[in-house]
Amino acid sequence: MKEYTSDKIRNVAVLSHDGAGKTAVVESLLLACGAVDAVGVGKDNKHIMDYEPEEIKRNVTIQLGIAPCEFEGYKLNFIDTPGYSEFCGEVRAALRASDGILLVVSAESGVEMDTERAWDYGVELKLPRMLYINKMDTEHADFFGCLEKLRAVFGKSIMPLQIPIGEGNDFRGIIDVCKMIAWEWKDGTCEEIKVPPEYMAKAREVREMCMEAAAEGDDDLLEKYLDGKELTIEELRQGLRQGMLTGRVCPVMCGSANSHIGTTELLRRIIVYMPDASQKVMMGEDKKSGEPIMVYPNKPFTGFVFKTLIDPFAGKLSYIRIFSGTLKEGDKLYDVTQDKEEKPSKLFTLVGKEQVPVTEAIAGDIVVVPKLQFAHTGDTFATEDFPVIYDPIRFPNPLHMVAMVPDKKGEEEKLMNALSRISEEDPTCQVDKSVEGKQIIVHCMGDVHLDHIMNKMERKYGVKAKLEDIYIPYRETIKGKASAEGKHKKQSGGHGQFGHVFLDLEPLTDGEDFEFVDAIFGGAVPRQYIPAVEKGVKETLEKGLIAGFPMIHIKVTLKDGSYHPVDSSEMAFKVAAALALKKGIPEAKPILLEPIYNVDVVVPEEYMGDVMGDFSSRRGRILGMEHHRNRKGIIVVKAQVPMAEMKGYVTVLRSMTQGKGTFNMEFFSYEEVPKKNADEIIAAREDKNE
Repeated sequence: MKEYTSDKIRNVAVLSHDGAGKTAVVESLLLACGAVDAVGVGKDNKHIMDYEPEEIKRNVTIQLGIAPCEFEGYKLNFIDTPGYSEFCGEVRAALRASDGILLVVSAESGVEMDTERAWDYGVELKLPRMLYINKMDTEHADFFGCLEKLRAVFGKSIMPLQIPIGEGNDFRGIIDVCKMIAWEWKDGTCEEIKVPPEYMAKAREVREMCMEAAAEGDDDLLEKYLDGKELTIEELRQGLRQGMLTGRVCPVMCGSANSHIGTTELLRRIIVYMPDASQKVMMGEDKKSGEPIMVYPNKPFTGFVFKTLIDPFAGKLSYIRIFSGTLKEGDKLYDVTQDKEEKPSKLFTLVGKEQVPVTEAIAGDIVVVPKLQFAHTGDTFATEDFPVIYDPIRFPNPLHMVAMVPDKKGEEEKLMNALSRISEEDPTCQVDKSVEGKQIIVHCMGDVHLDHIMNKMERKYGVKAKLEDIYIPYRETIKGKASAEGKHKKQSGGHGQFGHVFLDLEPLTDGEDFEFVDAIFGGAVPRQYIPAVEKGVKETLEKGLIAGFPMIHIKVTLKDGSYHPVDSSEMAFKVAAALALKKGIPEAKPILLEPIYNVDVVVPEEYMGDVMGDFSSRRGRILGMEHHRNRKGIIVVKAQVPMAEMKGYVTVLRSMTQGKGTFNMEFFSYEEVPKKNADEIIAAREDKNE
């Protein structure tokens, strides 16, 4: 590829709901640019961008892919993203490297769940948006019906710059309402024609909408429009582009990726309306002073790792968006985040999985750097003289939690290593170890994401795993008071063992887990043995006395005892303390406690009743509800629910709300388990320990 200045670069993330044909659009754009010689179609599973075995098997995009191409003197970096919601972490990563969004919508399906999610991302990140209504040649295509749905959901910012000639099997061309010209496709060739008479009235009506939208943001254009004068093509473009950059206008194009109709015109609109990379200004932080700093493209080199890919053969690949300055092959890289220096061996870009070497990349461009030792997703690269650091990507919180064990005994370390590598590639897969439960815990986005993780482990790292029930960290405590004596006396020749204590037990009400009080008077238990008594109490409580879970919120008072001048020892008093507890706890009304979580569910108002009813079936307490502060028609349901009842909730909520519900949860406190449930838990523990 030849060298480009930043103003000639466009970075566009392509987003859609699963099945809208987003990957086909990207590949059709690549074909129109001459970046590839041929493309497959979804049904034959031969996409250039979806090359991973699982992407081919499922015929879906799972990880983002970059697709650079050149068109009429411009460089376009398209970033293809997954459409399925469980892989939305890849979308968040792609948006950090992009300056605008191309949102693909199916002419058959219109607005879908992830269409709205993609739009919300653009609003949140203040990224300009452009819409492409794809699949105009499918049987149930309905351009104006789709347009109506888009306007109903996203408002009057939806602005068609094109309308189709025909729909379904009759789709054969598009009309540019700004220029009032048309293109017709026959036998694979495109011909410019006059606007067909039967479409003239509609084209003029839509053009009038465009002129009004273009004039709204500019006083001079508005005055001219209100005077009844026609805006020139350049004025139309200027007004619409300004409207798009501010989010007031979302241009709409149409076509068919599979038939390659409308893609060349789409490329031209992307060049005209999408922001160029020279306009990108980033807010960073000076690592030395901690002060905020505005980073313009002409500043010294800074770059951001927005994606990490680990290939068993090629090693680690770091995808870097350059925000300022220039990166040349052989330059040293200073990882500001890790405070480490790296020296990359080479630079390249990718078209699908094909590597295209580059020797230099400027502000606005995207490159891939292999085999960096320390870099992770979210790291900032800069120069030591300009140590800027950018905010990390805000990935969604993975709330689907499972416990994983290797299929073969002895492969725990191999499993942990595989999961660690996968989590480095995919920040929405998080791994930790439950020391208490002796389990490897995987946090992910849902069942499909989990299936992908397990397949990837087996395919890439040769380790198979199976799932088991998550260990719930129950606790034990007491509701009443009790006193108990513990005496350990043993004689077996030579020195014997003697320890003797009296303990008072009572519940702690101030939230502390444990309190030990020494109330010995007159040396009934010598000072040197009192720490051993406390240690014996702690160790016994940690093992639990009802079902083997640690006991908390207990106050233990050592009030009396006796000793033997020869046979007493620290060990003897530890044992005596344990014996006293084992006698006293059953008399102090012991109970089982379970972890309770605060759960906030964000859903459209129509699903509020379903969510509340479901929480009731999960032994949950509804605390209340409130309107979302930023989103009209969205309700936040607040509840407290036992951890044991939240198993699989990600999948249930997705099903209950057609994928429109999200939630977060955080630990609140421990509360008593109802007797029926407690009896079942205790019985299960006894069976397991037999």
